[in-house]
Amino acid sequence: MGKTIDACGLTCPAPVLLVKDVVEKTNEQEIAVLVDNEASLENVTRFLVSRGYSVTDNQEGEVFRIEARCDQNGSGVNAGKAQKTEENREEASSRKILVMVASDCFGSGDDVLGEKLMISYLKTIKEMGSDLWQIIFVNGGVKLTTESSPVLEELQEYEKTGVIIFACGTCLEHFDLTANKKVGGTTNMLDIVTATQLADKVITIS
Repeated sequence: MGKTIDACGLTCPAPVLLVKDVVEKTNEQEIAVLVDNEASLENVTRFLVSRGYSVTDNQEGEVFRIEARCDQNGSGVNAGKAQKTEENREEASSRKILVMVASDCFGSGDDVLGEKLMISYLKTIKEMGSDLWQIIFVNGGVKLTTESSPVLEELQEYEKTGVIIFACGTCLEHFDLTANKKVGGTTNMLDIVTATQLADKVITIS
Protein backbone atom coordinates (compact mmCIF):
# COMPACT_ATOMS: atom_id res chain seq x y z
CA MET A 1 0.00 0.00 0.00
CA GLY A 2 1.28 3.46 -0.93
CA LYS A 3 0.75 6.68 0.98
CA THR A 4 -1.00 6.53 4.36
CA ILE A 5 -3.10 9.50 5.46
CA ASP A 6 -3.88 9.78 9.16
CA ALA A 7 -7.14 11.72 9.48
CA CYS A 8 -7.97 10.58 13.01
CA GLY A 9 -9.14 13.33 15.33
CA LEU A 10 -10.15 15.59 12.44
CA THR A 11 -13.69 16.93 12.17
CA CYS A 12 -15.80 17.33 9.04
CA PRO A 13 -14.85 18.17 6.35
CA ALA A 14 -11.12 17.98 7.15
CA PRO A 15 -10.64 14.24 6.38
CA VAL A 16 -12.14 14.58 2.90
CA LEU A 17 -10.21 17.78 2.19
CA LEU A 18 -6.98 16.10 3.26
CA VAL A 19 -7.59 13.13 0.98
CA LYS A 20 -8.72 15.40 -1.87
CA ASP A 21 -5.49 17.38 -1.62
CA VAL A 22 -3.36 14.22 -1.86
CA VAL A 23 -5.34 12.78 -4.77
CA GLU A 24 -5.23 15.98 -6.82
CA LYS A 25 -1.61 16.92 -6.12
CA THR A 26 0.14 13.54 -6.19
CA ASN A 27 -2.09 11.26 -8.32
CA GLU A 28 -1.35 8.42 -5.89
CA GLN A 29 -2.43 5.02 -7.21
CA GLU A 30 -2.67 3.41 -3.77
CA ILE A 31 -3.83 5.24 -0.65
CA ALA A 32 -4.60 4.16 2.90
CA VAL A 33 -6.67 6.50 5.04
CA LEU A 34 -7.18 6.23 8.79
CA VAL A 35 -10.34 7.75 10.31
CA ASP A 36 -11.96 7.38 13.71
CA ASN A 37 -15.69 7.80 13.03
CA GLU A 38 -18.29 6.32 10.70
CA ALA A 39 -19.22 9.67 9.13
CA SER A 40 -15.66 10.21 7.93
CA LEU A 41 -15.52 6.58 6.78
CA GLU A 42 -18.56 7.08 4.55
CA ASN A 43 -17.51 10.53 3.30
CA VAL A 44 -13.94 9.56 2.42
CA THR A 45 -15.08 6.32 0.79
CA ARG A 46 -17.64 8.12 -1.37
CA PHE A 47 -15.07 10.71 -2.44
CA LEU A 48 -12.48 8.08 -3.42
CA VAL A 49 -15.04 6.04 -5.36
CA SER A 50 -16.09 9.21 -7.23
CA ARG A 51 -12.44 9.62 -8.28
CA GLY A 52 -12.18 6.13 -9.73
CA TYR A 53 -10.70 4.19 -6.83
CA SER A 54 -11.80 0.75 -5.67
CA VAL A 55 -12.16 0.88 -1.90
CA THR A 56 -12.13 -1.60 0.97
CA ASP A 57 -12.11 -0.93 4.68
CA ASN A 58 -11.59 -2.69 7.96
CA GLN A 59 -11.79 -1.68 11.59
CA GLU A 60 -8.80 -1.85 13.92
CA GLY A 61 -10.04 -1.03 17.41
CA GLU A 62 -11.64 2.41 17.20
CA VAL A 63 -9.89 3.25 13.93
CA PHE A 64 -11.19 2.51 10.43
CA ARG A 65 -8.55 1.80 7.78
CA ILE A 66 -9.64 2.62 4.24
CA GLU A 67 -7.55 1.15 1.43
CA ALA A 68 -8.03 2.56 -2.07
CA ARG A 69 -6.48 1.46 -5.36
CA CYS A 70 -6.63 2.62 -8.98
CA ASP A 71 -6.15 0.28 -11.91
CA GLN A 72 -2.58 -0.37 -13.02
CA ASN A 73 -2.34 2.34 -15.66
CA GLY A 74 -3.76 4.98 -13.38
CA SER A 75 -6.78 5.62 -15.57
CA GLY A 76 -9.08 5.30 -12.57
CA VAL A 77 -8.32 8.78 -11.27
CA ASN A 78 -8.61 10.33 -14.72
CA ALA A 79 -11.83 8.46 -15.40
CA GLY A 80 -13.21 9.67 -12.09
CA LYS A 81 -12.35 13.27 -12.97
CA ALA A 82 -13.87 12.90 -16.43
CA GLN A 83 -17.05 11.45 -14.95
CA LYS A 84 -17.23 14.29 -12.44
CA THR A 85 -16.82 16.83 -15.25
CA GLU A 86 -19.57 15.19 -17.28
CA GLU A 87 -21.89 15.13 -14.26
CA ASN A 88 -21.24 18.83 -13.70
CA ARG A 89 -22.14 19.52 -17.32
CA GLU A 90 -25.39 17.63 -16.99
CA GLU A 91 -26.18 19.43 -13.76
CA ALA A 92 -25.55 22.77 -15.42
CA SER A 93 -27.93 21.98 -18.29
CA SER A 94 -31.04 21.28 -16.18
CA ARG A 95 -32.93 23.02 -13.40
CA LYS A 96 -32.02 21.69 -9.97
CA ILE A 97 -33.62 22.65 -6.66
CA LEU A 98 -31.85 21.86 -3.41
CA VAL A 99 -33.89 21.84 -0.21
CA MET A 100 -31.88 22.38 2.97
CA VAL A 101 -33.75 21.15 6.07
CA ALA A 102 -32.15 22.67 9.18
CA SER A 103 -34.66 21.59 11.83
CA ASP A 104 -37.30 18.98 12.57
CA CYS A 105 -39.75 21.88 13.09
CA PHE A 106 -41.01 24.38 10.51
CA GLY A 107 -40.92 27.90 11.92
CA SER A 108 -40.97 29.07 15.54
CA GLY A 109 -43.65 29.80 18.12
CA ASP A 110 -45.03 26.33 18.79
CA ASP A 111 -42.96 23.16 18.35
CA VAL A 112 -46.00 20.88 18.06
CA LEU A 113 -47.35 22.98 15.23
CA GLY A 114 -43.87 23.26 13.73
CA GLU A 115 -43.50 19.47 13.60
CA LYS A 116 -46.87 19.13 11.84
CA LEU A 117 -45.91 21.81 9.32
CA MET A 118 -42.55 20.14 8.60
CA ILE A 119 -44.24 16.78 8.02
CA SER A 120 -46.71 18.42 5.68
CA TYR A 121 -43.98 20.26 3.81
CA LEU A 122 -41.81 17.19 3.25
CA LYS A 123 -44.81 15.18 2.07
CA THR A 124 -45.75 17.94 -0.36
CA ILE A 125 -42.41 18.80 -2.02
CA LYS A 126 -43.00 15.95 -4.45
CA GLU A 127 -45.09 18.55 -6.29
CA MET A 128 -41.77 20.08 -7.44
CA GLY A 129 -41.55 17.10 -9.78
CA SER A 130 -38.26 16.52 -11.58
CA ASP A 131 -36.94 19.91 -10.42
CA LEU A 132 -36.39 18.45 -6.93
CA TRP A 133 -32.70 17.47 -7.02
CA GLN A 134 -31.38 17.12 -3.47
CA ILE A 135 -32.64 17.25 0.11
CA ILE A 136 -29.90 17.88 2.65
CA PHE A 137 -30.62 17.56 6.38
CA VAL A 138 -28.46 19.51 8.83
CA ASN A 139 -28.58 20.31 12.57
CA GLY A 140 -31.85 19.06 14.10
CA GLY A 141 -33.13 18.20 10.63
CA VAL A 142 -31.08 14.98 10.62
CA LYS A 143 -33.56 13.52 13.11
CA LEU A 144 -35.96 13.21 10.17
CA THR A 145 -33.68 10.67 8.47
CA THR A 146 -33.75 8.21 11.38
CA GLU A 147 -35.90 5.17 12.09
CA SER A 148 -38.32 7.22 14.23
CA SER A 149 -38.93 9.85 11.54
CA PRO A 150 -42.61 10.52 10.75
CA VAL A 151 -41.66 11.06 7.09
CA LEU A 152 -39.22 8.17 6.68
CA GLU A 153 -41.39 6.33 4.15
CA GLU A 154 -41.83 9.47 2.04
CA LEU A 155 -38.09 10.19 2.04
CA GLN A 156 -37.32 6.60 1.06
CA GLU A 157 -39.78 6.91 -1.83
CA TYR A 158 -38.15 10.17 -2.96
CA GLU A 159 -34.78 8.42 -2.95
CA LYS A 160 -36.16 5.57 -5.07
CA THR A 161 -37.31 8.08 -7.68
CA GLY A 162 -33.83 9.59 -7.95
CA VAL A 163 -33.87 12.46 -5.45
CA ILE A 164 -30.49 12.70 -3.70
CA ILE A 165 -30.82 12.70 0.08
CA PHE A 166 -28.00 13.46 2.50
CA ALA A 167 -27.65 13.93 6.25
CA CYS A 168 -24.80 15.92 7.78
CA GLY A 169 -22.34 13.50 9.39
CA THR A 170 -21.19 15.96 12.06
CA CYS A 171 -24.83 16.60 13.00
CA LEU A 172 -25.63 12.88 13.23
CA GLU A 173 -22.65 12.40 15.52
CA HIS A 174 -23.64 15.38 17.67
CA PHE A 175 -27.08 13.91 18.31
CA ASP A 176 -25.65 10.35 18.56
CA LEU A 177 -27.83 9.26 15.64
CA THR A 178 -25.27 7.91 13.17
CA ALA A 179 -26.39 4.30 13.63
CA ASN A 180 -30.08 5.27 13.44
CA LYS A 181 -30.03 6.87 9.97
CA LYS A 182 -32.32 4.92 7.64
CA VAL A 183 -32.37 6.97 4.44
CA GLY A 184 -29.83 8.79 2.30
CA GLY A 185 -26.08 9.11 2.54
CA THR A 186 -23.87 10.84 5.08
CA THR A 187 -22.38 14.10 3.84
CA ASN A 188 -19.84 16.71 4.90
CA MET A 189 -19.46 20.47 4.60
CA LEU A 190 -17.38 20.25 1.42
CA ASP A 191 -20.15 18.35 -0.36
CA ILE A 192 -22.78 20.72 1.03
CA VAL A 193 -20.90 23.78 -0.23
CA THR A 194 -20.44 22.15 -3.65
CA ALA A 195 -24.13 21.20 -3.85
CA THR A 196 -25.29 24.74 -3.03
CA GLN A 197 -22.95 26.04 -5.72
CA LEU A 198 -24.29 23.64 -8.36
CA ALA A 199 -27.97 24.10 -7.48
CA ASP A 200 -30.07 26.51 -9.51
CA LYS A 201 -32.09 27.30 -6.40
CA VAL A 202 -31.55 26.60 -2.69
CA ILE A 203 -34.53 26.55 -0.32
CA THR A 204 -33.70 26.55 3.39
CA ILE A 205 -36.36 25.30 5.80
CA SER A 206 -35.97 25.80 9.56
